[in-house]
Amino acid sequence: MITEYVLFDVPANMSREQVVESMRAVAPKWRATPDLIRKTFVYDAQTRQTGAFYLWTNKAAALAAHGEDWRRGVLEAFGSVPTIRYFETPLVVDNALQETIEETG
Repeated sequence: MITEYVLFDVPANMSREQVVESMRAVAPKWRATPDLIRKTFVYDAQTRQTGAFYLWTNKAAALAAHGEDWRRGVLEAFGSVPTIRYFETPLVVDNALQETIEETG
């Protein structure tokens, strides 16, 4: 599994409510993404940044989901170029689901 960390700036004139609404608007798309295990949206009002932590089955899926078209969309919607980092994720403790997810393979 791969954890992908995505972060980008929010325009000064965009409210928290508008940021959250943009999250809601894209949530159905991410729910329909086969290799995405989990997405956690994040927002920091103090730094005016938003983004997400994604848990993917593999890095190829993450790279495919956040290609040039997606990056262009972020630039058009938020006026910002996203920063993206990837981390191996051998184990996830999920207390909400009461399970531990371990990488297989």
